Amino acid sequence: MKNYLLIVIIAFFSLNGGLSAQEEGSLNSGTISSQFDYLNSVSNNYQEFKVVKKANLDRLRKNVTDSLNVFKDELASINIDLKQNREQIAKLEAQISEVQEELLKAEEARDSFSFLGIPIHKSAYSSLMWTIVLGLLGAFLFFLYQYSQSHKVISKARKDLEETREEFDQHRKNTLERERKLKRELVDALNQKII
Repeated sequence: MKNYLLIVIIAFFSLNGGLSAQEEGSLNSGTISSQFDYLNSVSNNYQEFKVVKKANLDRLRKNVTDSLNVFKDELASINIDLKQNREQIAKLEAQISEVQEELLKAEEARDSFSFLGIPIHKSAYSSLMWTIVLGLLGAFLFFLYQYSQSHKVISKARKDLEETREEFDQHRKNTLERERKLKRELVDALNQKII
């Protein structure tokens, strides 16, 4: 019987020690909500009230305060990270705007160049060149027309000149023949007078 009593006492103390260890164990680990549930379950009832051990309440307050401090530290760290990310985003946006400006300048430089010391856009240059080409083509066609008209006039003038020369030569021949005839007649007339 002594053994039985000794076993019951050892079991009671070990069970009580186990409950005490379980009580502290659950106040030391788990979420705050589970710690409140545990505190509610181990607290005694008095009429409509719960009687909570001051040590358990202090432990829970310490745990809640520690959790809040951890959350505050995490929030501060998140805010620092957020601020750094915002600064980095602002830097990247500034770099993007610089790159876009450089891209616009590069596109402008690609689409324009200096012609006779004047910066000119490629489309304006192309229009100017086509205008010059069309103007030169028009001038060429105009001078070609003028040349063909002049050539016709010159050909006609040469033909008229040739005809005039032929007429002149014919007229000169006729005149020479007439002069010869007249000279013969004069010589014949003189010869007849002399005879």
